[in-house]
Amino acid sequence: MPPSQLKRLKASLREQGITGPQQSKKQKKQNAQNGVNKEKKVGRNVTLNGIREQFNPFDFTSSKKPKFEVTTEHSHKPAIRRPGLQKSRDEELRRQAYIEEQQTRRKVGGILDKRFGENDPSMAPEEKMLERFTKEKQVRHKNSSAFDLEDDEGGELTHMGQSLSLDGPALKDDFEEDDLELSDAEDYPSDEERQLKRRRSDIEGEEGEEDDGEERPERKKSKQEVMKELIAKSKLHKYERQAAKDDDEDVREELDKEMSSIHDLLRGIGRKPAPAPAVVVPGMNADRAALLSGTDKIKFDKEYDLRLRQLAQDARAKPTEKSKTEEEVIEERARKLQQLEAKRLRRMQGEDVSDDEEKPAGNDGPDDEEDEDDEFGFGAGIKVKPSMADLGVEDEDDFLIDDDLVASGSEQDDSDEDSDDQIEEVAEEEDDEFITGLLTEEEAKRPEFLTGANGPVQEIELPTQNGVNGDLAFKFTCPESHEQLLEVTKGIDILDLPTVIQRIRALFHPKLKSENKSKLGNLAVALVDHISYLANQDERPPFAVLETIIRHIHSLAKMFPVETANSFRHHLEDWNTSRALSPTPGDLVILTAVGSIFPTSDHFHQVATPAILGMARYLGLKIPQNLADYATGAYLCTLCLQYQELSKRYVPEVMNFIENTLCVLAPAKISKLPGSFPYHEPKSSLRIETVTDSERKLRFYDCVPVDRSEADEEALKAALIDVNLSLVDSAATTWTGKSAFTEVFEPALKISHHLASKKCCSKLSSNTQKTLTTLAQKLTLLLNQARLARRPLELHHHKPLAIKTSIPKFEDNFNPERHYDPDRERTELAKLKKEHKRERKGAIRELRKDSRILASSSLKEKKERDLAYEKKQKRLLAEIQGEEGHEKKEYEREKAWRKKSKK
Repeated sequence: MPPSQLKRLKASLREQGITGPQQSKKQKKQNAQNGVNKEKKVGRNVTLNGIREQFNPFDFTSSKKPKFEVTTEHSHKPAIRRPGLQKSRDEELRRQAYIEEQQTRRKVGGILDKRFGENDPSMAPEEKMLERFTKEKQVRHKNSSAFDLEDDEGGELTHMGQSLSLDGPALKDDFEEDDLELSDAEDYPSDEERQLKRRRSDIEGEEGEEDDGEERPERKKSKQEVMKELIAKSKLHKYERQAAKDDDEDVREELDKEMSSIHDLLRGIGRKPAPAPAVVVPGMNADRAALLSGTDKIKFDKEYDLRLRQLAQDARAKPTEKSKTEEEVIEERARKLQQLEAKRLRRMQGEDVSDDEEKPAGNDGPDDEEDEDDEFGFGAGIKVKPSMADLGVEDEDDFLIDDDLVASGSEQDDSDEDSDDQIEEVAEEEDDEFITGLLTEEEAKRPEFLTGANGPVQEIELPTQNGVNGDLAFKFTCPESHEQLLEVTKGIDILDLPTVIQRIRALFHPKLKSENKSKLGNLAVALVDHISYLANQDERPPFAVLETIIRHIHSLAKMFPVETANSFRHHLEDWNTSRALSPTPGDLVILTAVGSIFPTSDHFHQVATPAILGMARYLGLKIPQNLADYATGAYLCTLCLQYQELSKRYVPEVMNFIENTLCVLAPAKISKLPGSFPYHEPKSSLRIETVTDSERKLRFYDCVPVDRSEADEEALKAALIDVNLSLVDSAATTWTGKSAFTEVFEPALKISHHLASKKCCSKLSSNTQKTLTTLAQKLTLLLNQARLARRPLELHHHKPLAIKTSIPKFEDNFNPERHYDPDRERTELAKLKKEHKRERKGAIRELRKDSRILASSSLKEKKERDLAYEKKQKRLLAEIQGEEGHEKKEYEREKAWRKKSKK
């Protein structure tokens, strides 16, 4: 068994003579006198270090051997490293850095004393002076040249009898001799030689007279010099051509001046004597002085004022628009429509659409020109006649101010009557376009859109004079709430209400005063409340008046969209919370206005979405009990189809309500209900009992429950049957491309067959029977097409692809540690990741070392503080105990003395 580590250590110490038998006092004294102890002490330290290294082999590591053994001039010597020592040094450096950081903590600035020996009390003043002198000499030696032979202390250096000092003649380096140049030095001169030759050439050019007259060969010009000469020559030729052109122009002008005299001479007309030269007034323009000379001052002032007025009245120049051909106009309109349709489709899909897309890219008209002028500070210029845009006629529902509405002496009193008539005609034409734009031609021909607000309105003769009675006022205050609007329109006929609103908008146009904009915003909110209020009145105003007010709200909504939308949302919230299943005529009018004012094809809209949700809630949850409920449902179904005309989103409540209505109103009950729609039989039968010859249409106020005669009820039932059949036709056209078309419209086809059967056909009118036949044919055709277009779900039929095979690629020098990735970007990314990981680990390692040093140093400081505190506490306790003992002894002595004194 090998000896233990301790036995080996003792044996090594004994062999090296560090331990052994003790020496006598005499031997120790002799060794101290001879100096043997000092030598042994030095050798002892070296021996101990060797033994320590021998017994701790892990403190030494050597670098790896080279990968390939090669014979070179410099042989590879493995470097021996001491990681333990390096670790202790690093810890010491970190500890010193921590101490310095703690010393400079919460300290700003400071003065560093770099003087020699100031803080060293062991240095003598002579040593300090010597150290300073040495440092100064070292600094001077660094700044001086390494080959400087000049020295003030020594004498002048000479060579071959010539002085080597800088005061003598210019010295020449041996390597600058002409005979030592390279063979190709002329062809390839260096940069320093080029600069030196250039300087010499400049000096020789200036001091040419001082030369000996020897002709030297011309120097070869560089490319830069050649280019400079070419540029200078081209500029010179250009300047000469311009000077010649200017001279020709001067000669031509002189000839033009003398041309009139030549014409006079040819015609034989004598020339007038030249006018007297104008009096030169210092500080005045020569042309003005010539104009003043020979004219009367009063006449000159009048002429000046006249010209100034003419300049002020001249209209500003405006850029003319390029006349476009018919094809360009059609193309521009088509492009604009495509942009608007693309924007609407993005809104319908729920995508965000910014308003910046609508702004034109460049200056397309005089408005942009004015904006540009204002931007550069030129102002708006002087305008004599206000244009249409200045008067505020920008959309179809803006109005001009009538002459009777403006007081005399006001700012608008001098407006041009012709421009007023033209603008009124434009506004009327655009009003007609807005009215006709509510329904397309196809919609206007469909019977399902001819109900309610879009139904045939009775032609009412609106007053052509000043109101119905001819005494309608021309001035009104702008109502800012519904109560004020009722106060303003109190005593005014309902047919005059559109005229009153028009005049209020004209009197309080935003172009007239800045406060009018807020007033018109409040007016828009009041009008929304007023259409609901009018529809709920017992007088039942004509729907043409309500439609005109809706047009005014539509126009004001362009200017005040937020206020108008909030007002509509308030009405919709009131309807959905208080009377969701019993809407009033005012609620129906509000829903109609929403469909006319706001875009209903958007994926989500703050007004249109709550409106259609409320209508779907009524159609899905309402159990109709009378004909008014069915009329209200038909009206809401019509609005739903209008809302979904562009987006074509399926609303299941519409078809359920229509099919339920047809089954309830059918003359005979169907034996088996087709489909799975909810069927609700009312308490009292509402089936058609007799045939009606009257072709009655469904009206808006049929939605209000009232007492009717039997004949009126039968006519209303027939009208409801016709309207619901038309709604089925319109719904089939709208949702013809849906994948569930078969399941949705098969029940409707079966119901139409039931109505066309013998049981029901005898009690239906001839027009209804024709409608049923047409509808059944259309539904049959569409259902057949839907069945043919429908395909069951199946996998894609791909062509069978063979497994790709290729000859494997072999690497002769394959290295498993290397990544053979053909993608260069991925390789670079992997390298970056690996480097980042390595750097991150290194940073974490350094942070951990710093935190370890910080923790150990802080713990050491805490121990020192605690030790000092404990030492101080013990000292204070010892002092206190000593004082207490002393006082106790004094007390005992005093007590003993008193006892003795009593005795």
